[in-house]
Amino acid sequence: MGFTFNRKSSAEFRRELRNNPTAPEHRLWQALRGEQLGVKFRRQHNMGSYIVDFYCAEARLVIEVDGDSHYTDTEARQYDSDRDAYLAELGLQVVRVTNQDVIDNLPGVLQHIAITLQSKDC
Repeated sequence: MGFTFNRKSSAEFRRELRNNPTAPEHRLWQALRGEQLGVKFRRQHNMGSYIVDFYCAEARLVIEVDGDSHYTDTEARQYDSDRDAYLAELGLQVVRVTNQDVIDNLPGVLQHIAITLQSKDC
């Protein structure tokens, strides 16, 4: 299925996102990289016209790290809803975690991701 691809037109933007992650994204990446949970994750990966924070192709799993605006701004909530619906149409599961959870409770976030991976037989 050719839905997961990295558009050349967004390559520079993806590179910028990888090189300048938020503190929570950086912290989570340090825990996901190198198959530490038993599967490979990619970061800042295109899914159609969207760029997701983390993606595991084997599990068809997207991890999004959300700041406060994702929960308070009506426009941001609608964008996230549309994006999640698009990703679901592709057969992908989206797990959203907050910046605060990554900073304050990284072990809990990783446990949630690990349980999700186990439910997918990964």
